[in-house]
Amino acid sequence: MSPSRLSGALLVAGLAAVTLSSPAHAQKEPPACAAISFRPIPPGAPDGEQDAGLYKSRFGKIEIKADVKGGQATNYYMVLNGKKIDASANPPKAADSCLKSKHVKLPYQKQAAGACTGNRFRVVIDRSGKQPVALFFGLQGDDWAYCSGTTVEKSA
Repeated sequence: MSPSRLSGALLVAGLAAVTLSSPAHAQKEPPACAAISFRPIPPGAPDGEQDAGLYKSRFGKIEIKADVKGGQATNYYMVLNGKKIDASANPPKAADSCLKSKHVKLPYQKQAAGACTGNRFRVVIDRSGKQPVALFFGLQGDDWAYCSGTTVEKSA
C-alpha cells in the first residue's frame, strides 16, 4: 500500500473513532439494575473509621467505610455521593426482580442498626421504579442481609 493510501486509511479510521466517541454516546443512561461488590477490611486495621471500598462513575460515588475497634470491623456503612446513609427501620422498596438478579434471596434478613458486618458487601442500585434506590447488604453465610438504604437523586 502506498504511503498516501495508508495515511488516507488512517484518517478514515481516526474519523470513525471520533464519530463513535461523540457526545451522543457520552449521554448513555445508567443501568436499570446494578450491583457493586466490596471486600471487608483485613483484621488488624487501626482503630477508628477506615475506608473499605470506593466505586466512582459518572453516575455517582459510593464509599464503604468501617468502624474498627480492637483491630476488628464492628460496623460497615455506605456513603453515597458524600452523604452517610444510616440504617432505617423501613428500607426503601426495590424491585424484587432487580434484587433476585443480583442474588439477594427474598425476603432478605435485616442486620441490627449500627452492626452491619459480613464477609463481603454489596450495593444494589435499582432505577426501574419511580424513585431510584440504593440498598447496602452484608453477606451473612450464604445470604445477603440488609444494612441500610436510601433513595437516590435522579442525576446520580
